[in-house]
Amino acid sequence: MTAAPHTARTVLRTDYQRAIAAYWDNTHTGDEVNVLLGDVDELYHHHYGIGDYDPAVLRAEGADREERLVRELDRLESAQADLLLDHLGPIAPEHRLLDAGSGRGGTSFMAHERFGCGVDGVSISQYQVDFANGQAREHGVDDHVRFHFRNMLDTGLESGSRQAVWTNETTMYVDLDQAFAEFARALAPGGRYVCITGCSNDLTGGRSKAVSHIDTHYTCNIHPRSAYFDALAANGLTPITVTDLTPQAIPYWELRARSHLATGIEEAFLTAYKEGSFHYLLIAADRV
Repeated sequence: MTAAPHTARTVLRTDYQRAIAAYWDNTHTGDEVNVLLGDVDELYHHHYGIGDYDPAVLRAEGADREERLVRELDRLESAQADLLLDHLGPIAPEHRLLDAGSGRGGTSFMAHERFGCGVDGVSISQYQVDFANGQAREHGVDDHVRFHFRNMLDTGLESGSRQAVWTNETTMYVDLDQAFAEFARALAPGGRYVCITGCSNDLTGGRSKAVSHIDTHYTCNIHPRSAYFDALAANGLTPITVTDLTPQAIPYWELRARSHLATGIEEAFLTAYKEGSFHYLLIAADRV
């Protein structure tokens, strides 16, 4: 990273960005799920899970049931991050990676543990940056994994310095053309960008009520599926893998809806996924 200091004035460019940053910096109501699951293994995620759950957890009772549910949801969220890392391509210890919209750093730590490489995470929340850097120190990896108060649309990274960049459920908070232009700039030739995201289905003829509910709940702007491929093509990023993870995402939401951690948004996700108005995609694209 460059040495120039970054301040709230330079990082937060719009009222929308300032509002999102203020939420994470000043209030954590509704974030209890992320913290509780992260306490299981000290990998704090800000995304959801994939894969079938163990139905035995629902047959447990009382405190044992709650503990097993938390562990199972955490397992499914880490499985999602593992799948993303599977698609980064060959990564060597000398490579450097970018986690764009890194949250509390869970996926960054998993990447370093797997590949032994350097990872920089960027977030517009100073709270998240401080938390993640504290975790890096506790894990003893702060010489390799660092988090920065930066905007993913203007990371300050050297051009061509990254072998891989990923976004894990963060692109719904940014303009795709601006984001992909920045990722393409930071990537080395032949480097890879991997995205996991929810997106609306263009073929349904408009944003569904369930998708609009998700947007409102998270103060985000869910992009249509076609917008991802248009922005990738416009910025020299060629998709090599596109996987519809929707069937694998549904069990996570079914389990969470039946857990003590339900927040009320679960039914919107399940409705949107099952009616086909919302897709959960993994896209891997190479910089050409």
